[in-house]
Amino acid sequence: MKLPSALIAAAVLATSNMALAQKVEDQSETIGLFKSIPQVAPYFDSAHAYAVWDRIGRGGLGIGGARGRGQVYLGGKVTGFATLTDITFGAQAGGQAYRQVIFFEDQAAYDAFTNGKFEFDASASAVAVTASAQASAGTQGASSSAGAGRPNTGAAAGYVNGMQTFTMAEGGLMYAATIGGQRYNFKAVE
Repeated sequence: MKLPSALIAAAVLATSNMALAQKVEDQSETIGLFKSIPQVAPYFDSAHAYAVWDRIGRGGLGIGGARGRGQVYLGGKVTGFATLTDITFGAQAGGQAYRQVIFFEDQAAYDAFTNGKFEFDASASAVAVTASAQASAGTQGASSSAGAGRPNTGAAAGYVNGMQTFTMAEGGLMYAATIGGQRYNFKAVE
């Protein structure tokens, strides 16, 4: 059981690394998913800027890691790319994929993140949110509905050091009790 999990984690991270080309991509689906969640939506209107990752791959077996490529937005336009890298040590097994958005409260927070290299300390946390969609078909025809789930960890406490992070799991299962900090490298659009 442990070997297949490690292989899945390695495949997720390898796929994530191949997608790190520096070109602007359509992130509207991920942005729309986050905007559909009542606790997250107000940040899109009030934040100075934000960064979005449509897919981050995480995997591990004792030693783990995560990697993803995101885009940073200011005034609704992409200003650059942010590569997330996270190396962790501790009890962990499995693999998963998730989406992430970081909101920057003001110019100072945006500048701190976009100065090239940025790292959240081990005490930083994100609010986990869920979004759900259901579709069904029966003898009476087809129907569908969509709804936003409540945050798994309660309502967001607001910005911490000028930043607020939300994550949304896409799939996979991972057990983790680790220490480590996410590192971000920023590169401006050329």
